Amino acid sequence: MSFDLTSMTVGAYLDQLAAAVPVPGGGAVAGVTLAQANALGAMVVGYAIGKPKFAEYDAIHRAAHAAFEYGRRHALELAEQDAAAYGELNRLWRLPKEDPARAGFTDAVLAAIAAPEATLMLAHATIGELGVLIGTTSASLASDLRIAIDLVAAGARAGQENVRINLPSVVDEGLRASIAARTESLLARIGDAARHQLDRLAA
Repeated sequence: MSFDLTSMTVGAYLDQLAAAVPVPGGGAVAGVTLAQANALGAMVVGYAIGKPKFAEYDAIHRAAHAAFEYGRRHALELAEQDAAAYGELNRLWRLPKEDPARAGFTDAVLAAIAAPEATLMLAHATIGELGVLIGTTSASLASDLRIAIDLVAAGARAGQENVRINLPSVVDEGLRASIAARTESLLARIGDAARHQLDRLAA
C-alpha cells in the first residue's frame, strides 16, 4: 500500500492512520510530525525575513527558511518511504520462511530501518536550524518555536521506535549493533539540543 501525503487532506490521512491496516503507522507519524516542525520553523523565520529589525540576520534567516522548506517536503517523502518499506516487510513476514519469495526479507528489514534512520538525520538537521531562530526572531512567536522544538524531539523519538522494533530482525550481529549505536547516539544528541534550546527560550 502506498499513499501520497502531499495530496491528502488531514482528515483522509487520519482516517488511514486510524484504520486497522499495516500502513500508515508510527513511521508515517514520525515523518508528519517532523514536517510540521519544519513548517512552523518556516513560519517563524518567515515573519522576520525582510523586517528592518532583523536585517542583520537576513542571510541566515533566508538559509534557514530554505532548509525548513526542504525539510518539510523531505519529511513527508520519508513518511511515504517508511510506509512503503514497512508494507513490503509486512507482506514478506506473512509468507512461510521456506517460501522462495521471502528471499528479499533481509533487504526489506534494512529498508524498513533506513527510512526512520533518515528521519532521525533530518530531525538532527532541523533542530540545528531551529536553534538559529532563538534570539533572532520575534519574541511573540516563542511559543511556536517551542512547539517546533518539541515536535522535532517527538518525531525523532518516534523514528527511533521504528528502528528499535526492526533491529531484532537484522541477523548480522555487528550490523545490528552498529545501527543501534549510531541511531541511539543521534537521538540523544537531538534530545540534548532540544532541551538546551528550550532552556534558552525560557531564560
